[in-house]
Amino acid sequence: MKEEIMPAAGSSSTRPYRGVFPVAPTIFDDSGQLDLEGQKRAVDFMIDAGSDGLCILANFSEQFLLRDEEREAVMTTVLEHVAGRVPVIVTTSHFSTEICAERSRRAQDAGAAMVMIMPPFFGATLRVSEPGIYEFFRRVSDAISIPIMIQDAPMAGTSLSAPFLARMAQEIANVSYFKIEVAGTAGKLRDLIALGGDAIEGPWDGEEAITLMADLDAGATGAMTGGAYPDGIRQIIDPYFAGDRETAAVAYERWLPLINYENRQCGLSAAKVLMKEGGVIRSEAVRHPLQPLHPETRKGLIEIARRLDPIVLRWGQ
Repeated sequence: MKEEIMPAAGSSSTRPYRGVFPVAPTIFDDSGQLDLEGQKRAVDFMIDAGSDGLCILANFSEQFLLRDEEREAVMTTVLEHVAGRVPVIVTTSHFSTEICAERSRRAQDAGAAMVMIMPPFFGATLRVSEPGIYEFFRRVSDAISIPIMIQDAPMAGTSLSAPFLARMAQEIANVSYFKIEVAGTAGKLRDLIALGGDAIEGPWDGEEAITLMADLDAGATGAMTGGAYPDGIRQIIDPYFAGDRETAAVAYERWLPLINYENRQCGLSAAKVLMKEGGVIRSEAVRHPLQPLHPETRKGLIEIARRLDPIVLRWGQ
């Protein structure tokens, strides 16, 4: 049973992009090979469930487990299948400036609305200084004409201060969106907006929306969440953007146990498990060396989700 949600209050399919842009999981079959038909179904579900846009090839998409040709296959398949129904953000992160710029050009040429990039890092210790990060983003910006979203996440182990992010937004042409998912996100968003002014086109929330209400209060205009229940996140964001903070807060309290369970217990497996349970995809496989959820953890996820009746558990039935 397929359902469709009307466009969100305050969302837009043109710039500035706003609303719910969840990360699409990369779909594998039980043997760990790409399932591109399953990928299309996952994308169709996410759009039907109210996503204002999508992000592909992110960390929650297991991008670090894909060969280059597989990245290309996923990107091409998704962009062709979406066919402009919603904007698609393509993650193009790489330590190499040249490779990141080339990935970004290819994404733009294939129809991406935006690219999302982490600052360059490798392993636990190899980091780049602030001047190197600035030049990295400047060169990538010079290679494309679509917006760049800087992903400020603990995985990079790189300190990106609000003044530094604001300076890049003001001085580098295409740096204009920021996914903030570090400790104290709301405070950092406030500082970034105050310092960057009109150059901050999209201050966004991340980390599965676990701090969404605080981040909206701080000025966030978008949320990049897990892919399983954009309809639930819409129940928070839509009333908030319409000026009804109380209804948004009540919805946040209702969905927070599931958001927390995804963030703290399941990680990137949550979307696949719920999509498999609802008949959206055939396999919830993650790629080795990642491990499937413990059966009890999986059971807990589905139990919490069923109380909320998200579209994902009904879409494929």
